[in-house]
Amino acid sequence: MKLSIVIPAYNEGRTIHLILDKVKAVQLIGGMDKEVIIVNDCSKDNTEEAILSYQKANPELNIQYRKHEVNAGKGAALHTGIREATGDYLVIQDADLEYDPQEYNILLKPVLDGFADVVYGSRFMGGRPHRILFFWHTIGNKYVLTFLSNMLSNLNLTDMETCYKLFRSDIIKSLDLKEKRFGFEPEVTAKMARYPKVRIYEVGISYYGRTYEEGKKIGWKDGVRAIYCILKYNLFA
Repeated sequence: MKLSIVIPAYNEGRTIHLILDKVKAVQLIGGMDKEVIIVNDCSKDNTEEAILSYQKANPELNIQYRKHEVNAGKGAALHTGIREATGDYLVIQDADLEYDPQEYNILLKPVLDGFADVVYGSRFMGGRPHRILFFWHTIGNKYVLTFLSNMLSNLNLTDMETCYKLFRSDIIKSLDLKEKRFGFEPEVTAKMARYPKVRIYEVGISYYGRTYEEGKKIGWKDGVRAIYCILKYNLFA
């Protein structure tokens, strides 16, 4: 079996080699192979050069590189990566260092044990390390966005907005996803909740959040868009 690791990248030239080192070091349970699909969303820095240099220096890691000629957003990059993926399962990995690839196996275990089709990695459950950062981000993610999403989707997630989502590839590929920016998370959650007989699990993960000075990109406008997407894809789509 094979795990496709989809990495959307925008202006991550300075640090992308660090996350790729972590992805490379992971030994997946069940003897699974890895496929890394990096989608460069028209970065303005040296992201492309950094990726191509890493790919050349590490031929043993199966890296597939794609790029957008026009900046289209994180969701659009994920659409490209999902379309190109050839693995049995697919996980989303941000190009920053906020999430730890060593925890892929935590996400994979409920799937490989035969219990789950989709696994969300929650930053708000379990006893793993969490960097203490923004109070209002936590309130917004946990008690506004996740609560509203749960109320309309009839799920009981603790962290709808998490980056770490692992899917059975045939399921995620079958969804008609529209959102091209940060609306991806509420849209995919709403559509996954309606997928016939899907088994969704949640596991605790660690979180090494970045500040805005360190490169964090999401802001309050993205939160407003997320609320719009929760309403749209749960009530009208």
